[in-house]
This record gives sequence, structure tokens and C-alpha cells, in this order.
Amino acid sequence: MSYFMKNLYRFSALVFVSFAGLAHAAETIEGDKGTVIYGEAIAKFDAPWAMTFLSNDILLVSTKPGTLWLVNSSGQKAKIGGVPKVAYGGQGGLGDVVLHPDFKKNQLVYLSFVELSENGRERGAVVMRARLMFGQKPRLVEAERIWTQLPKRRSKGHFSHRLAFGPKGSAHEGKLFITSGDRQLQTPAQDFEMALGKVIRLNADGSVPEDNPFQNQGTLAKTFWSVGHRNALGLAFDQKGRLWSTEMGPRDGDELNVIQRGANYGWPIVSDGDNYNGTSIPDHATRPDLMAPKLSWVPTIAPSGLVIYDGSLFPEWKGDALIGGLRSRALIHVEIEGDKAHESERFSWGARVRDVAQAPDGSVWVLQDGQDGWLVKLTKQ
Repeated sequence: MSYFMKNLYRFSALVFVSFAGLAHAAETIEGDKGTVIYGEAIAKFDAPWAMTFLSNDILLVSTKPGTLWLVNSSGQKAKIGGVPKVAYGGQGGLGDVVLHPDFKKNQLVYLSFVELSENGRERGAVVMRARLMFGQKPRLVEAERIWTQLPKRRSKGHFSHRLAFGPKGSAHEGKLFITSGDRQLQTPAQDFEMALGKVIRLNADGSVPEDNPFQNQGTLAKTFWSVGHRNALGLAFDQKGRLWSTEMGPRDGDELNVIQRGANYGWPIVSDGDNYNGTSIPDHATRPDLMAPKLSWVPTIAPSGLVIYDGSLFPEWKGDALIGGLRSRALIHVEIEGDKAHESERFSWGARVRDVAQAPDGSVWVLQDGQDGWLVKLTKQ
């Protein structure tokens, strides 16, 4: 066992000993095509948003009001200290949590969250990194800001702020990708002087890679990897090193995209949905010069978290996308074959699904949305 794992388990034995387990009995969940999986409710949270695994048995869970939890597979929880104050409200609050690719060596954790401006009237997302210290009271130390969503706006929505690191061995190894929403303002997604409606690409320390595509469009644009996005709430790499994203459309027209260098995804010029006021938006097919989604949904599913499955527990899902659905209240399985994607099956149990992740052992975990959102572990029946 590695030095890291020895310290992690020694630490967890100290932290969790005084917390009662919360795991509930497991139940079967049947997909709309007849596939049966096994769901075990592990622990309950107030507005959970994201999760990441430290091991098969221990993970971090973020909640929008501003608490980062250490959780084990028995449902025991411990708060982590040192989390910054967040601007909670609307779609804002504490957001994503991911580990540095060399976390076992450096213990670096990356968080996204929403903060208020100095005048207290505007909001914007922030990404920070900090070191997770193990001990009797877990805490974040040496926190530093590495990205700020600019400009801040009064809107309380469309922050996006999903995070993903490029996998080892890929062209994006060590690069951090951040989704930055249009803040419900639409036109900034096509504006190179605003870091809104974009996918951002940075080095792990927050510096800007010299091979980003928009080097001659201004200082902010040097951080952009792609443009023309609305509200991308899922971000994940596949085994081929391709970056996938789920994006909420307006009224319908949700998207699953492959994010490519320098591409324009068309918002708000085109969409397979329409505006909420009923006015139409030209479909993607009318502008072949703009990047079309690999899959779009009409009616809406309201996609959130995303993982491209590569485990052995569900071999039939390998290489496919698993998407959390908010409006659809489902976990959605999308088959990916080359550059094509189609929805294969939905697993519904009456709850909005905020995030989905794969544990090292291949089990799939989902976070339900809302004030009493459960963390649920999915395995074979």
C-alpha cells in the first residue's frame, strides 16, 4: 500500500469513528429498455453539486451552500475546513471539485465556486486550488485563486464552472479545462472580450498555455479553447483523449458536444431549441460553419454531470456517456460509436440527478439534486 493510501486510511479511521453510518437498503432500478441495476442510498446532503473519489471507499462531495464533505462508502461524513465563503443563491454556490492528476503526491484539490463583487451586487465564478491536509480535522490550506470569471454580472444563473483535467498520456495532460456559462446574457458567448460562454484551458497553476487557439484576440481570449456555449454543466474526457460536454439549451435543444480546439458552437446564433419567449432560433443545420452537437434533445432533459465510462463492472457501457438529467429526473445512457452518439436507455427513480461519477472499482455513483439529495451507488443486480 502506498504512503498516500496508508495515511488516507489512518486519517479516515480517526475522522469517521464518531459519525453514524447512513447507508440505506439497496433497491433495483429498471431502465426503460429493461436493463436492471442495483441502487444503494449512501448519504444525504443539502443541495449537493459534485463529487470526486480519493479511493474506492472515500470521496469528496461539494454542496452549493458552501460545505465540502469527506464521505465514505458506509455513509459516514466529515466536514472539511478551509473552504472559502461562497455566494449561495440561484444557481450559484460551491460547485465542482476535482483532484490534481498527481494528487497522491501533492494533495492538491481544485474547487469552483461563485463569489460576490466588492460592491456586493454582482456575481462570478472562481476556481481555486488548495492542499488537502489529513489529520483529526481535515482542512484545505495554502489556497490560491487560479481563475476568475470575467466580467461579473448581476445574473444568478449560467455560471457552469465544471472542471476537468486532461488525462495522462494525452495531448492535454496536465491541462485544466473550465466551462464558463453565458450568465443568461446570450451575446457574450460570441464576444472575445468576455470570458463568458466559453470553455477555458489553463495550465495546472493557472498560467495560460501558449498553444491555446485565440492568441491574437486579446488577453482574455488567450485562455479560450472554444466559444459559443450557453450553460455547460458536464465535462469529461474519453479514453481517446476527446473532451465531451453536456450543455443546457434554451427551451429544449440540450446538447452533447465534443469540444475541439478553436471551434465555435454557435450559441446564441443557432440552437435546436427556441427562446423562452417563444421566438424561434435557427437550427444548427442552417449554419454548417458552426459546430453542431453530436446529440441534441427535444424535449429537454436538462443535462448536468457527465462521465465517459471505462470500468469493467458494466462492460456493455464501456466508452459510453452517462449523463445526469435534472428535468428528465434520470440517469441517461448514451452510446458512443466513433463520432456518433445516440441515447440508449434512461434509468428513472423520480429524482433530479445533479452529478454522476465512476469509482475506481467501476461502480457508478450519482448525486440527487435538492435540499435532501442522496448520494446513490449503482452496481450490478
